[in-house]
Amino acid sequence: MYSLLPVLNIFSRILFAFAFVFLVPLAWAWSEDHEQYRFVWEGAMAFAAFSGVLLWALTRRHTRELQARDGFMLVNLVWIVLPAYSAVPLMYIVPDITWTKAYFEAMSALTATGSTALAGLDALPVSVNVWRCFLQLVGGLGIMLLVVAVLPMLGLGGYQIYKAETPGPMKDAKFTPRISETARGLWSVYFAFSIACLLAYRWAGMSWADAFMHMCTTMGLGGFSSHDASIGYFDSHRVEAVATVFMALAGINFLRYFIMIRSRSVMPVLRDREIQTYVGVLLSAIVLIASLLATHNVVDSFPEALRTSAFHVLSLATTTGYASTDYTLWPVFAPVLLMFLGCFVSCAGSTGGGIKMVRMVLLIKQARRELVRIIHPRVVNPVTLGGAVLPMSVMTATFGFMLIYGATIMGLTMVLLFTGLDIVTAFSAVVATVNNIGPGLGAVGPASNFGVLESGQIWVLSFAMLLGRLELLSVLVLFTARFWKK
Repeated sequence: MYSLLPVLNIFSRILFAFAFVFLVPLAWAWSEDHEQYRFVWEGAMAFAAFSGVLLWALTRRHTRELQARDGFMLVNLVWIVLPAYSAVPLMYIVPDITWTKAYFEAMSALTATGSTALAGLDALPVSVNVWRCFLQLVGGLGIMLLVVAVLPMLGLGGYQIYKAETPGPMKDAKFTPRISETARGLWSVYFAFSIACLLAYRWAGMSWADAFMHMCTTMGLGGFSSHDASIGYFDSHRVEAVATVFMALAGINFLRYFIMIRSRSVMPVLRDREIQTYVGVLLSAIVLIASLLATHNVVDSFPEALRTSAFHVLSLATTTGYASTDYTLWPVFAPVLLMFLGCFVSCAGSTGGGIKMVRMVLLIKQARRELVRIIHPRVVNPVTLGGAVLPMSVMTATFGFMLIYGATIMGLTMVLLFTGLDIVTAFSAVVATVNNIGPGLGAVGPASNFGVLESGQIWVLSFAMLLGRLELLSVLVLFTARFWKK
């Protein structure tokens, strides 16, 4: 039988390291001068640190070289257990919150989904909102990449974790001789963009606290806000413009930025087929929805329609989930298209969710190849990407992923329908959580939140967020008998 003890030994050190993440809200609680809040954050930090030390003491004799199977198990442990620790402070600070909603909120934060079960955000302590948003910054690019980048002393087998954590079908590509070097490069780029985003939000008129929180959720493409009205609270064209620009940047493969810096050339970005398609789809959707808004007199002028359309297209397509207005009141085509875009537009290697643009490009290429083969059965017409012929293993993996993706959406929707939800709310809630988009439609639209759902429904959607963040296969492989055989 497969032994968990060596994995738990490594996880104990990750848990101990995670304890120090609580220093961020603790610093804000100190600035608020609220003794009860400081006590909660200090207690949460001590609890996580003690748990890590205790688990390490119990498993310190069980070590081995980390294998691929261990990487999948470790990633799942991180994304299941850390939300539980992250939810503890919410239970003691947020009024009238249940454990179900607290765990959902923490899972939504760490998976950078942005679906919230809380109302009255404006009245919450600053430290709580900072915590929710900061978790999205950490979770956006992946806690495991952070561990591989800055905590090599943990003795992790970085490549196995990287394969389990990295979104997209191109997981086997190596960009530096050591995966830890690649991870450090990714986080360097990520934090450089984050600092620029923070300063841009401050320039746009936000306070330092709001600028920090919205920087976290913009770069993490999570969409949490410190206000119930989201970005609409600021009623500022500058703020929307900053959000639009940085959401667009964060939706692009961060590996491409890394390669661009290393090669000192913008060509790796400009020539990338996935990025070209990403930009093309976004521009087409912006013009289409702007035309729809102008035609139906939803806004006063076409320039205003373009601005409103650009913000919401980028927000939903990159799976961020910000809103400056209730777009469900627009002609029905618009919100449905926005949800559809969130399923695939983000690039692989970005902080966004969904099936990723590269998979959509490969599927379209394969469909075109089959049409050509019907007319010319003997023609040699392989699927290529960036001028390189893709091996059949990549296409097989893509087809397998899409099959499981469709089955997951359908299966979870049927579960929610069985609990009594209406079809619009059930389907959009599953799409929003599996693709890490944030708000759905119907009862869970941008003018409401997931707190209106029953506990069982919220647990189903918490699982959906986990599936989406780890791209389905990394979670579902644990349910196969072969995984547990020695």
